[in-house]
Amino acid sequence: MAIQKIKRTYRKTKYILYKETLVDFKEHFWAFIGSFAGIGIIAYLQSRTLPDSDVVFLIGSFGASCVLIYGVIQSPLAQPRNLIGGHVISAIVGVTVAQLAPDIMWLTAALSVSISVILMQLTKTLHPPGGATALIAVTGSAQIKALGYWYVLSPVLSGVLILLFVALIVNNMTPNRYYPTHKKYKKIRKMIHKNLPD
Repeated sequence: MAIQKIKRTYRKTKYILYKETLVDFKEHFWAFIGSFAGIGIIAYLQSRTLPDSDVVFLIGSFGASCVLIYGVIQSPLAQPRNLIGGHVISAIVGVTVAQLAPDIMWLTAALSVSISVILMQLTKTLHPPGGATALIAVTGSAQIKALGYWYVLSPVLSGVLILLFVALIVNNMTPNRYYPTHKKYKKIRKMIHKNLPD
């Protein structure tokens, strides 16, 4: 009996690992296009508007968001509510904590991330890169810290909206990919793709 249970568990594990490691070139292609376009647009805008400035519109947490919203689009953590809410809430927390205790790095770093996680959980906007957004607000350059609450609007909100706009286009270009994954949107997409000429 125990041997059968072990064999069954082994088969299930093997199947899950097989499914998770399948190479789907179409998925990889669209994930590449989306992340390239999203980050490329933000980087281009930064290079055009702030060529000689140290203020960074392209914060590191956007790279992690790209992994979710272009590479794992079915994940609940990748949905628009989580993307926008997670970053904005975390940015507000990070700036607030940085202003309350600006000279105690270990405390501000720990508090900003921990409070962000709790608030994202409470608001159902959990988005892992949000933790990095909060951390950047307290550990970033002097120029980032000088932005204060403007950090929430730009680079955070403006960058997130660009990433979302690109995700809505790229992730809905084929009938096999749809974003966001809410059932209502899935039905609308199917109707649209059905009526498109070949």
